[in-house]
Amino acid sequence: MIVEMRTYRLKPRSLPEVEKRIGEALPARVKLSPLAGFWHTEVGPLNTIIHMWPYENTSERERIRAEAVKTKVWPPAIGEFIETMESKILVPAPFSPKLEPRKLGGIYEFRTYLMKPGSIPGTIERWNGAIAGRTKLSPLVGAYSTEYGPLNQWIHIWAYKDSGERERIRADAIKRGIWPPPGGGDSLLLQENLLAVPAAFSPLS
Repeated sequence: MIVEMRTYRLKPRSLPEVEKRIGEALPARVKLSPLAGFWHTEVGPLNTIIHMWPYENTSERERIRAEAVKTKVWPPAIGEFIETMESKILVPAPFSPKLEPRKLGGIYEFRTYLMKPGSIPGTIERWNGAIAGRTKLSPLVGAYSTEYGPLNQWIHIWAYKDSGERERIRADAIKRGIWPPPGGGDSLLLQENLLAVPAAFSPLS
């Protein structure tokens, strides 16, 4: 399985109209393949939307996207509001949960780490030994490495009830030595995060 993660930076104050148009077009689009989740940023780069689409492989992605364009069900008419667009093809880690409709929390944290080339297999191994303890505190939405797009990225997504719960859980995990997994600091080149809120029509909410 692969996951396409699409990130669009929008013109200021256009988000309500963009989400409205996407929500109206979505029922026809999801007849071709499911949407995993849709969010807009609350903290971090503002006026940004993130949507994630799972596919069996890149061939299925190409076929479905071509069919969506041919039948004119997608993309929605939001081009006038888009400043920038980015697409990444992600490969789930072995312990990454299945992307399926779930109610997980009001705030989702997207963390993106740029890793040294060749270091992601070691990261997966370290996480595999620690993830069970960490997910007892809050759910992991997904953990991925990039296959296409910006390479050597490690992307993990966590759900929380709100930002206060996030702060409390992260502090508790560090205090108790549950998280982050030991080692691997020398493999990190850059760390970024953002907090995002699911749209009303997001299957992950």
